[in-house]
Amino acid sequence: SAAAGAAFIAAMSRRPVFASDDHGRSPAFELAYRQLLGESEPLDDSSVTLDLPDIPENGNTVPFRIEVASPMTPDQYIKTAYLLSTRNPQPLVGVFHFSQNSGRAAVAGRMRLARSQDVIALAERSDGKFVVAVRQVEVTIGGCGN
Repeated sequence: SAAAGAAFIAAMSRRPVFASDDHGRSPAFELAYRQLLGESEPLDDSSVTLDLPDIPENGNTVPFRIEVASPMTPDQYIKTAYLLSTRNPQPLVGVFHFSQNSGRAAVAGRMRLARSQDVIALAERSDGKFVVAVRQVEVTIGGCGN
C-alpha cells in the first residue's frame, strides 16, 4: 500500500550511527531496525559491550559476546538484547530475554555473517530506552551468502 511504502521510505531516511558506511545497510536491516526502535534513537554509551573478532577466520562461525553493564533489580534491568547484522539475508540474528532475576545481562554464541558488515547489539532497558554497540567485521571467507 502507499502508506506502507511511505513508512518504509521514512524509516530509510533515519540512519543510526554505525561504525562505517563502507559496507552499506540492506533494506531488510533498515526495516528490522526501525521495527525494533520505532521513532526512538538508541543511546550510544559504554554500558553495552559487543565482542567480535575484527577479522574472523571463517564467516560461517563468528563468535560473539554481548554484555550490558546494568543493575538487575526490579526497578532497573535489561529486558532484551538484540543482535543484528546490516548485510545478512536475515538481519535479526538473535533475540535474548532477561529479567531482574537473571543476575546479569550477558550472552555468548556463534553467528554466520554473509560478508563484511556492521554488527549491532541493541539492549532494551526496563524503562523502554535502548542502548547500542556497533562493531565492523571484515569477513574474508565463508559466510551465508558467499
